[in-house]
Amino acid sequence: MRIASWNVNSIKAHLGAVTSWLKEREPDVVCLQELKCVDEAFPRTEIEDLGYNVAVHGQKTYNGVAILSKNPIDEAKPRLPGDEDDAHARYIEATISTTDGAVRVASIYLPNGNPIGTDKFKYKLAWMDRLAAHARELLAQEEPLVLAGDFNVIPTPLDAEFPDKWTDDALFQPESRAKLRELVSLGFTDALRAVHDGKGLYTFWDYQAGAFQKNNGIRIDHLLLSPKAADRLQSVGIDKKVRAAEKPSDHVPIFADLRFATR
Repeated sequence: MRIASWNVNSIKAHLGAVTSWLKEREPDVVCLQELKCVDEAFPRTEIEDLGYNVAVHGQKTYNGVAILSKNPIDEAKPRLPGDEDDAHARYIEATISTTDGAVRVASIYLPNGNPIGTDKFKYKLAWMDRLAAHARELLAQEEPLVLAGDFNVIPTPLDAEFPDKWTDDALFQPESRAKLRELVSLGFTDALRAVHDGKGLYTFWDYQAGAFQKNNGIRIDHLLLSPKAADRLQSVGIDKKVRAAEKPSDHVPIFADLRFATR
């Protein structure tokens, strides 16, 4: 089973790139972020025509997450528990059926948090606390679980071409990185770092100053695997070439192959 994550930075603006990539890479499950559309405006027909079931939690103009699956989606739950007043569409989880049993997958668009010292940064940290609390409950179910998405956190200096340039950014603050470590330490495996330990493995390049051409990137899109998912990990890849397309998203897909028999 190939499980992928991609912040598409507007599904309407980049639908052609998304459908082309789906045809080429043929992932079984895809977690999308930053759809920037309400549920009714999501291009469901175009995606379903490629053989995917769709679960969407959208929002007008901002945010929005989705899960696409070639296997049946038995249940889908939008919204991250812990704050009934939080109207941001940043989280959706679903159970995917396979012949090897169910796999639970969450698509996550974690808050950016900038600028530091504002309520936006406080919201980011509080959201991460809610995510950790919910993840702890999910881990207790002892099932294969994948937390996939744009976490808006650079885990270590190894995950940025020029770490010093991010010291004043919410993505690289000690508090943000500590919260991510706390989440992972609950029992998750960072899929990419489980198989690759090198530098230069990035999932985001800013649109400004030729960042992509200079490989001035950062790794903020992650696949976190529960123990029962990590046991089945085979390989991980980043589709960097997608960023070189005309009018691309500023993120690229990351994917992992797990030993599950798909239907």
